[in-house]
Amino acid sequence: QCLYQFLAFVPPSNESLRKPGTASVMVDTQHPLTLLLNSSVGDRDLCKIQYHFGEFGNYSLVVKTLSTSTQTVSCDLIINEGPINSYLPILFAFLVYMGILATLIAGRLLMKIDPVRNWVYKKLNPRATDRMINSELGSPNTTDSINCDPAPQSWSTGSRQRLRSLDTFRGLSLVIMVFVNYGGGKYWFFKHESWNDICWLHFPSALFSRFVFIMGTSIALALGSMLRWGSSKWKVLRKILWRSFVLILLGIIVVNPNYCLGPLSWDNLRIPGVLQRLGFTYLVVAALEVLFTRADSGTWEGRFPALQDILPYWPQWIFILVLETIWLCLTFLLPVPDCPRGYLGPGGIGDFGKYPNCTGGAAGYIDRLLLGEKHMYQHPSSGVTYQSTMPYDPEGILGTINSIVMAFLGLQAGKITLFYKDQPKQIMSRFVIWGIVMGIISAILTKCSKEEGFIPINKNLWSISYVTTMSCFAFILLLLIYYLVDVKKWWSGAPFLYPGMNSILVYIGHQVFANYFPFKWKMQDSQSHAEHLTQNLTATTLWVVISYILYRRKIFWKI
Repeated sequence: QCLYQFLAFVPPSNESLRKPGTASVMVDTQHPLTLLLNSSVGDRDLCKIQYHFGEFGNYSLVVKTLSTSTQTVSCDLIINEGPINSYLPILFAFLVYMGILATLIAGRLLMKIDPVRNWVYKKLNPRATDRMINSELGSPNTTDSINCDPAPQSWSTGSRQRLRSLDTFRGLSLVIMVFVNYGGGKYWFFKHESWNDICWLHFPSALFSRFVFIMGTSIALALGSMLRWGSSKWKVLRKILWRSFVLILLGIIVVNPNYCLGPLSWDNLRIPGVLQRLGFTYLVVAALEVLFTRADSGTWEGRFPALQDILPYWPQWIFILVLETIWLCLTFLLPVPDCPRGYLGPGGIGDFGKYPNCTGGAAGYIDRLLLGEKHMYQHPSSGVTYQSTMPYDPEGILGTINSIVMAFLGLQAGKITLFYKDQPKQIMSRFVIWGIVMGIISAILTKCSKEEGFIPINKNLWSISYVTTMSCFAFILLLLIYYLVDVKKWWSGAPFLYPGMNSILVYIGHQVFANYFPFKWKMQDSQSHAEHLTQNLTATTLWVVISYILYRRKIFWKI
């Protein structure tokens, strides 16, 4: 539903030289395009062609006049040079990483052979050899990692064992987020969607939400442990306030870099951001958990034992429902100047250009009203496709309400692991039930479509359908990782375990050093997917290696 945009003017043919009029243009290959040819005389539509052009292909649209009396023309699309297969670099990168994985697995199996292990003992320092064999890449033994963890998050009063699946889940999401932020090889499907999303088909939009979800899960385990070990609620609240303040402060510093641009002006300081939203979400959800949790959680003796992870916390659910009601009322009932009520579109040329300055509807209006346009993100993803000119912040005020809801659903996953701590089948079955419930709610809200539902899936708005959809997949993904890592112990969680245990350092580090070697260098061909993919994968892999080195040296940056 976009307005047609002027592409080119084709001059008339030169009859004396028998030379046709030509015009050369470059078009986008991400989406199918509709080309409309208009006559310069009478502004009449001559022909319309819809086509999905291939990357680096060369095409000709040949227009011929069939009848001058009836002004009939023919339009034929000719492929002069076929598009390239831009997915070959992805296949090559996949084979390289599979080769590395196969080598590590083969090395691990060889170390189980006595002659090979004895030969290694003779060649290497015994102490260094012992460290290598007991490392996460050499053996999935969990005892060492438990003992060297400076800040374990216990999930039972009798064990200080850390749920490795949580760190693996967090690390997996973080590694993909780093890769996407570095450019994702310049592939369109590794970029954030311009506006509405197509559920899980566009997985970059799910990364931040998974981070918020697992933060909620960690809150349940960490705070529950602190309270059971005798910490007072006021002491825990002070720690929550301090951590939230530090996260928000770090976020403001990270999103406002001025390394070589001179002093930063307070007039255009961006206030919202990823860490800011994480900090505020953490503050609300953690405080909610501390105020309404009990140190003896797990001993519920009331009616409906199947709901023991829900019923004791009814004040929390009422608070969350009130928050969601506020979001719905503001989104669909708040009057926005020159915009229809309940508008959820991108503005610009979207919706046939009817509401060019309504990007984000109430969400954008509230941010511009309370923060000011200069303190928001100036280059939203909607500007590329929909040519919107209004600033819009995807981490704005209104969307933070639903990020709190997302973290609260993650908190529910943490409570499930607490209440059913020695019953993995119960834990997994409840993860499945929650995933199904969230999926059904999403199907109802979206009508299983991208644009036609009551509330579309939209990361920019953090719509409630986005939250329920991403929670659905978060529960299922956590279920799979929990089963593989903590139940069956078929997978140690490596290599994602390491960045998951140093998530704040990796996230801030990849932002601060994004433009420094060896994370970035000058490329020979800036249009090459292979070069971009090589650079982005190298940078991402370096952060995994750095997090592994820090893990081995027992260095963990926590707030």
